[in-house]
Amino acid sequence: MYIRPELQALRGDDTPQRLAQARQNALIADWRAGPIMANVEAELAHFAAGTPLDELSLLSDLFTAGEGAARRLVDELIGLVSAGLCADPLGQVPLQHFTDDFITSLMLARCGDAALSLEAIDGAVLARRAAPVSASFSPSETYEHVLAGSAEIERVRIASLRPGGANLAFETVQLDEGNVSYRSGASEALVLRRAPRSLVTLKLQRRAGMGAVTREYRLSDGELLHQAAGNPHDSLLELTSALLGRMGRKDAAPLLASMAEETGSQSLRWQALRECLGLDAAAGFAALCKLATRADDPLAAPAGALRAQLIEKYPQLAEIS
Repeated sequence: MYIRPELQALRGDDTPQRLAQARQNALIADWRAGPIMANVEAELAHFAAGTPLDELSLLSDLFTAGEGAARRLVDELIGLVSAGLCADPLGQVPLQHFTDDFITSLMLARCGDAALSLEAIDGAVLARRAAPVSASFSPSETYEHVLAGSAEIERVRIASLRPGGANLAFETVQLDEGNVSYRSGASEALVLRRAPRSLVTLKLQRRAGMGAVTREYRLSDGELLHQAAGNPHDSLLELTSALLGRMGRKDAAPLLASMAEETGSQSLRWQALRECLGLDAAAGFAALCKLATRADDPLAAPAGALRAQLIEKYPQLAEIS
């Protein structure tokens, strides 16, 4: 394998690499401290706290059709990053990023549950992918400003809920450069259908707080396929509960029972209850009975139904319910 001389030299002395990275870090730090980005980040903190977008002048300008603020912000960043990489090609841009060859995103700023990011979608990769069969509805607010490219999307809306699923409404929409859109992710999702080239958007998102749930529905008939906690903290606790169950940690049953009886994410509480039942049937059934008798608890109905099913299958449980 051929290794370029400059890379080979770093094996003996990585000082050039460290200096290059320091310059990249300073470049982005100066950009963040500049008059535009510093104020944008200050407003992002207010947005994360619940302030409406139209009360935040700089952020709202970024998501106003016909305004050039979004393009100026991104052009300035891309110019700085490009110049920095030309000068220090071995440096890494110190911005959180992600790519899977289809979607590439660059996090420009984040505060709490709010984030401002730049996203690019590869239309050629989209054309080779199988058509999606489901759509996910996440508890978040999203503003998007198309900076370059175009795409045909399908706007999927939850018209009404029904047991085990939802009645979905569909609308085909054309996205073009300059378009600005807003959606509430709990009731509306976007499905990409076609993009002639790349689609580049500036995106502002605000996730819902604790207790929110993300749901995935099949597009063909609206059947509920999956649901999970809608924020990273609750998702982590769900995964932890499932892991404890798979490990057979019976000593964790009291903790899982307490989690099920607390207020908060319905998805998390139900997951904890399921794992508790699997680890310690007595503790899990006791927690199930408590939930079933709470008239104001949203889990009371499903808990009552599950209790009735268990008693029908195991009549002896009626004595301890």
